[in-house]
Amino acid sequence: MRSTSRPDSRIALLLASAALVSSTARAAEPVARHRHAAAAKPPSEENIEVRRAHPSFRFGAAQHQAATVTEYSGADLVRLGVTKATDLQKIAPNVSIMSMNGTQTTVYYIRGIGMSDFTQNAMPSVMTYIDGVPYPVSSMSAGMLFDIATVGVVAGPVGTEHGLADSAGEVNIRTNDPTPDWHGGVSQDIASYARSRTTLYVSGPIAPTLSFRIAGQTEHGGGWQYSPANATHLGNADMGALRAKLRWTPDARTTVQFSAHWLQDDSQTIAVKPVLNSLPSKPYPSLPYQEANWSLKPAFARLIGRPASLYPSEHDTNWGADLNVAHDFSFATLQSISAYETERIAEYTDQDGTKWATGDTYRSIWANSFTQELRLHSRDDSAALQWDLGATYNRIRMNTNFFGDSTDYLPLRGYMLQTHYHQDGQTFAQFAHLSYRLPGRVSLFGGINHEANDQQLLGLNTKHIGINSLSFADEGANANQFSGVLGAQWQATARTMLYFKVSKGFKPGGFTANNTVVQSQLTPYKPETLLSYEAGIKSDVIANRLRLNAAAFYYDYHDQQYLGTYVVPSFGPLGRYTNIPKSEIWGVEFSADIHPFKGFYIHQNLGYQRGKFQDFQSSNTAAVYAHFQQTGIWAPFYTSYNGYDLGQPKLTLNGSADYTLQPPGPLSVETGLDWSYRGAQALTPGGTGVYMLPSYFLLGAHMTVRPTHGHWAATLYATNLLNRQYYTTGGSYTVTEFWLPGPPRFIGGRVSIDY
Repeated sequence: MRSTSRPDSRIALLLASAALVSSTARAAEPVARHRHAAAAKPPSEENIEVRRAHPSFRFGAAQHQAATVTEYSGADLVRLGVTKATDLQKIAPNVSIMSMNGTQTTVYYIRGIGMSDFTQNAMPSVMTYIDGVPYPVSSMSAGMLFDIATVGVVAGPVGTEHGLADSAGEVNIRTNDPTPDWHGGVSQDIASYARSRTTLYVSGPIAPTLSFRIAGQTEHGGGWQYSPANATHLGNADMGALRAKLRWTPDARTTVQFSAHWLQDDSQTIAVKPVLNSLPSKPYPSLPYQEANWSLKPAFARLIGRPASLYPSEHDTNWGADLNVAHDFSFATLQSISAYETERIAEYTDQDGTKWATGDTYRSIWANSFTQELRLHSRDDSAALQWDLGATYNRIRMNTNFFGDSTDYLPLRGYMLQTHYHQDGQTFAQFAHLSYRLPGRVSLFGGINHEANDQQLLGLNTKHIGINSLSFADEGANANQFSGVLGAQWQATARTMLYFKVSKGFKPGGFTANNTVVQSQLTPYKPETLLSYEAGIKSDVIANRLRLNAAAFYYDYHDQQYLGTYVVPSFGPLGRYTNIPKSEIWGVEFSADIHPFKGFYIHQNLGYQRGKFQDFQSSNTAAVYAHFQQTGIWAPFYTSYNGYDLGQPKLTLNGSADYTLQPPGPLSVETGLDWSYRGAQALTPGGTGVYMLPSYFLLGAHMTVRPTHGHWAATLYATNLLNRQYYTTGGSYTVTEFWLPGPPRFIGGRVSIDY
């Protein structure tokens, strides 16, 4: 399941050129290769496919992979207005990607599997890879969606062919590599609310065996919210990023590539919209959609060491470097990826969306990640036996300070707090994958991953400013588990493939850390596992005219990691991660690519999923508050949610339609629409009313003019063309339930020049 819009812009041609040049280091490509799939095709058919041009339907290799892989080119992302991680949910079925409280902290869900982790101290359920490097802290990959070659979303358990094991899937981003000849370009994008986005790149040779590429991006403005309490706008971007690559090919069998990147993000965040207030003494007004409030008391500003004029905003610095070495032996290719990533996060948010100090938060995170992967994979793609063998090591070091201001939460709290801790973690994974092609175009495949994970939570201390200081014993969490896959695929015809597989997913456990008041809050939650059954078909029904793919899946889900409520006697309810013993998820996915006549292309994804809790007892927050109001005593009340829906959007739709007109003369015109629909999402088990985000539908449009023979393009576009009012995610903090609004209509123009 993937995009197939044709690369008819100059930008797309340059991206394709860079991808072709990088083919000597093919193993570095982050999308899982599923070599057993490629082996299912006989050598004669493979040769034909290499020689033939496929201008309508690209990413033909994915048609022979026994997995749901949604893949787009960098030119596709530009055309669809995908500029940040949360936009990726517009391009794949059964995918939800959400910003936590308007920040750079991003939460991924694939097929209902994900973890809402604001603290960023847990391994994500969906791993992000950039150029083959895993990002175990999602905010480390923020701001990197520029100068992109391809993006791939892989659904289902992973980890038997590269990287680390995970329960939900992975997002694979491959950036453009250096080219042996000179290329360069610049793009200027200006849109509503004074938003400006500039991207540029230059690539070329330094010596016969040495080439380079430098790319950068800046973004400013775009603040579409207004705060009547502060008489100012909110949400302006202030971000700059650079990426540099150096590529050395000392011989025809060896490629050495060094990459480095840097990001500085001082952007304002979007304020949440309060929808329910449980503190009647601090009422808040009902504001129009594009209005929101915030507050920062001078005492809290002094505590966090920031100016009292601070807006809700980021002050983030991310940088990293990696070394990718591949050598082609006569029997196999050996690849080594060494990477170091670091982030310095300083982030202020107002999580009640009011002028009251009941939910002001500030966090600072200093974290680094070191990864080393070694992988050996078979060299002859035409052989019946294909194999991969490797190991990945990851180490994380993290120092976190979390501050909260609840001085207006009276009479219960009325103080400011600080929680500080240090966390160390390391993971060592070994993986192997085999496939064997039998007669009759049938292939059997299997893979295994063994992963050992060790985490330590050290020196946690909570200060209630002016009241007390609480220190807690260190905690540890260990996991040592196997995951894997078994399956078969059948290349029924040259253009139709069917597959079935059973796989086990695994995700390590961890800790709840922020706002700790009793030791029992730090009890580690357990790893989660799931057993996945998936069947699918991929077919180019009519070559270059009609492609139809479909998959169905069933998940037997155990120990789902979930942010629930823990009632602390004499204090009240606090969030704590826990495990849901048993759940189930099932669903279907479809994609269609249609090219009925010259110049006209349609792409459509559809995902439908259902899930329910089968064994789940949880604290009933409404009952807890009701009991406290009657008695003044905090006491837990539990409700069985067996049979309740998991709450993830049941239906997702996204697609696009494009038409290119080639009138007489030197110019061509492309016009198109893109759309996405996401169903309602429950924020709590069985949630309704304010605990249920409404469904929404978004429509975009674009029109591009470019010369038939030239190096420039001019585009007019609109996002959220219908100016819908919608909400992307929600949550709660102290006395407030809130929703996070999505951007209104943006109308913009973009001019690009490439050579």
